[in-house]
Amino acid sequence: MDNDFKSLDNNRLESNILFIGQDSCPPNYFFRGNNVRSNYVLHYILDGQGTFSSANRPAVSLKQGDVFLLPKDVPCFYQADGEHPWTYLWIGFAGAKVKTMLDGSKLSSQRYLRQVQDSQFSHYLKLLYTTLRHGDSLANDILTEALTYQMFYQLVTEFPGKSSQTGGKAQKHLQLAQNYLEQNYRHSTCTVASLCDHLGLSRSYLYTIFKKGLTISPQDYLTRLRMEEARQRLRASTEPVRQIAGEVGYHDEFTFSKAFKRYTGFSPSAYRQTRY
Repeated sequence: MDNDFKSLDNNRLESNILFIGQDSCPPNYFFRGNNVRSNYVLHYILDGQGTFSSANRPAVSLKQGDVFLLPKDVPCFYQADGEHPWTYLWIGFAGAKVKTMLDGSKLSSQRYLRQVQDSQFSHYLKLLYTTLRHGDSLANDILTEALTYQMFYQLVTEFPGKSSQTGGKAQKHLQLAQNYLEQNYRHSTCTVASLCDHLGLSRSYLYTIFKKGLTISPQDYLTRLRMEEARQRLRASTEPVRQIAGEVGYHDEFTFSKAFKRYTGFSPSAYRQTRY
């Protein structure tokens, strides 16, 4: 099997792209590793065909020009065809912002898209992959950031999910709330109470629209933003835990460490030791 894999250092601005790769699979090849991922892996089929399935979804046959997503924490299975095995590229993403953008598209619920090769989404996906293969530089990092958001913009506009199509006041309030939390979660003053004050909305109303739109509470969403960034910083740097705690919105290391262990099952120091 022709294989190309590149792990990224994650020092890019905010894109949280972890790795990229490309495979030309032999007939009937299937991935034998852990089929439950701790991140989001987007695959684009360059040639050939195969079968893809994920939890609570029927198996589908996919071919050149199709896309499939391995969602975070969801069991998936995919296998190359016996006669015309596929070649695909992939990009691995992490972070709560990625989930938010994916949730705005049909890809999040369906987990695959057919015949996207003539779309702007496909164009920017392949352009992003090519850019990520280049050497690290500030200019390349800025371009990566721009292409990442352009790709997701095209995804949610060309292949919108049902919630994006229906819109409505609650959806607009939810988007405003997400934007506020995503822009301010690094500050310790960012709380659900400050969110309510900022938008002029009640805590119970915010809880309802978050649970309906994202299946989690506003507090859990805020915690996830902080914990996902903390995970990336622990994995990519040697910064002291106390410093990371302050950079993701916690007053003290002890409170941060308790929250991090509840979220991941590991203490920050133990998680850092197992990051490879």
